[in-house]
Amino acid sequence: MPVAKPEASDSRVIAHIDMDCFYVQVEQRKHPQLRGLPTAVVQYNSWKGGGLIAVSYEARNYGVKRSMRGDEAKEVCPEIQLVQVPVARGKADLNTYREAGSQVVSILARRGRCERSSIDEVYLDLTDAAERMLTETSPHSLETIIEEALKSHVLGITSREDGIDVKEKVREWLCKSDADRRDKLLACGVLIVADLRMQVLQETQFTCSAGIAHNKMLAKLASAMNKPAQQTAVPFSSVKGLLESFPIKKMKQLGGKLGSSLQTDLGVNTVGDLWQFSEGKLQERYGINTGTWLWNIARGINGEEVEGRLLPKSHGSGKTFPGPRALKNLPSVQHWLNELCEELSERLQSDLEHNRRIARNLTLHAHAYKPNDSDSHDKFPSKSCALRYGTLKIQEDAMNLFQVGLREFLDSSKVTQGGWGITGLSVSASKIIAIPSGTCSIKKYFQGQQPICSSSKPLEDGYIETTEHPSLSFSGDEDSTSVPIELPGQEVPYFPCNGVDFGQEAAASTSGLTFCVGRESCSESNLVEPESTLPEEPRREPKTHALDQQVRKNPSVEKGKSSSILDFFRRADTNSPLQKQDQADKMQGRHQSHRRGSSQERETWHYKADEIDPSVINELPPEFQEEVRDWLRPLKRPNVVKGGSGVSIASFFSSTNKP
Repeated sequence: MPVAKPEASDSRVIAHIDMDCFYVQVEQRKHPQLRGLPTAVVQYNSWKGGGLIAVSYEARNYGVKRSMRGDEAKEVCPEIQLVQVPVARGKADLNTYREAGSQVVSILARRGRCERSSIDEVYLDLTDAAERMLTETSPHSLETIIEEALKSHVLGITSREDGIDVKEKVREWLCKSDADRRDKLLACGVLIVADLRMQVLQETQFTCSAGIAHNKMLAKLASAMNKPAQQTAVPFSSVKGLLESFPIKKMKQLGGKLGSSLQTDLGVNTVGDLWQFSEGKLQERYGINTGTWLWNIARGINGEEVEGRLLPKSHGSGKTFPGPRALKNLPSVQHWLNELCEELSERLQSDLEHNRRIARNLTLHAHAYKPNDSDSHDKFPSKSCALRYGTLKIQEDAMNLFQVGLREFLDSSKVTQGGWGITGLSVSASKIIAIPSGTCSIKKYFQGQQPICSSSKPLEDGYIETTEHPSLSFSGDEDSTSVPIELPGQEVPYFPCNGVDFGQEAAASTSGLTFCVGRESCSESNLVEPESTLPEEPRREPKTHALDQQVRKNPSVEKGKSSSILDFFRRADTNSPLQKQDQADKMQGRHQSHRRGSSQERETWHYKADEIDPSVINELPPEFQEEVRDWLRPLKRPNVVKGGSGVSIASFFSSTNKP
């Protein structure tokens, strides 16, 4: 549903950059002999020559359209060069185009806040850059203006008359000293975008078109007006002229049911037709929010901000199965889900390694039909769950989601092998967040014993902070256990726990083992003795795990042959903060809990025992797996008589009852 957002300022400078037939340009860069020739990129399937997904402007001049198949395009243009999109796992592989798009984004981001909206489209907020240019080198003070900027189309200023006159008009508009401040900022934006487009061409060999306006909506409309390799500016005074005759169905978010309703119910075919309706009338018809949004866009008002996002908000992989290729049994669905999930897993792993980001949500979408039920199309319910990293886990979860959706689709609790067909499948990963600094896999803690981590840092990189015991701590009758762990920088693949609000304090209120993972790397200087005014109590022997008792009895266990996981955190390293602190505790004859100073309070997030993926335990050395599983088992509470007189067995042995 559209959201009405008022504009914070009408002096913003927003640009929309749209790459020209991008897939074709990528292929032409790989195969320079294709430059200047009518070219099209076709899908991986060979039916009727494959579907066209990108068409060069040379081919468009012959009448070739994207809606055509390859064989039809050859009939229209016999000279056309058809290049097949790369194929992987039986479907199109777009990684080459994604990487090329990232190269363009890295250049555009040099001058302003950048939002990557697709593989070949980018929004830029150039307000700050335009303000600086206006203050330091205003356009009217420039002696020369680059040729690319003079070729700009400025709505309401330029026309299709003689080229020289048009350039002179553009020069006058750019250098007008008494212009409105909004137009001066827009003129600076025109110069900045022209320079960026030239940089993209020089560094990547790609051309692009651009629209420059005061908001995202107008900038996107303008970028499509003059292509290829051109740019269009929309001064504030020209907004009405642009929108008056613009088709309502071509406006963003009006291509579907809402746009159809405007046409059929209100007789609105152009944006200008909306002007006859008051804001109240539109609110009465479509609701307060949508009505206000319609009233705003009809006047070129759009407060949507450019999000500072260079990376995609989600990852997805999908495939269609039209007509006779529809999937009609579970084994075929399982096969293609495995392929899609494998690609998704690779992209997630690449994002993790290169950008240190993790996704937390897995979603399955499908298009299905039932025989003899024309209304069943597109009614397959989408299903989501927490995302578990690892190809096999994603495949397993995706198939489970599909079967749940299929049961609902068939309105039955029993999944049958027939009576349905799947024409489209896709899996996506969303809710992507950056990994908090200072996190890594649990394997990091065994770097001194197992060659599974590339780091050569000593144990000081991380330590376990405990109350009395480095693995377990008990307080009264509580059966909960807390093991805060400080993690150093990531050196090996990170296995996230889903459903966690990273970077926020979260208190565990349920029983069982709770892991608290800190963000920062700990050092010895972070350990502060707690202040206390209470009299010192006699030292009590801590309750210890059976395996820990073995370690205490035999503290000189040979390195690499430890009988307990605890030995890995009690290495004979005199420089370790743990070792120093243990020695200090022994000299003082007591054990005290460590806590940070108030100036460097640590942020933590918590893990509940039932949220820990059991497969993570399999990463540990075999001799420690059973011990960790023991920790994860709920501890038994003592049986206590509820209600009654409150009499316990201890009262029968009290001194008052002695004969």
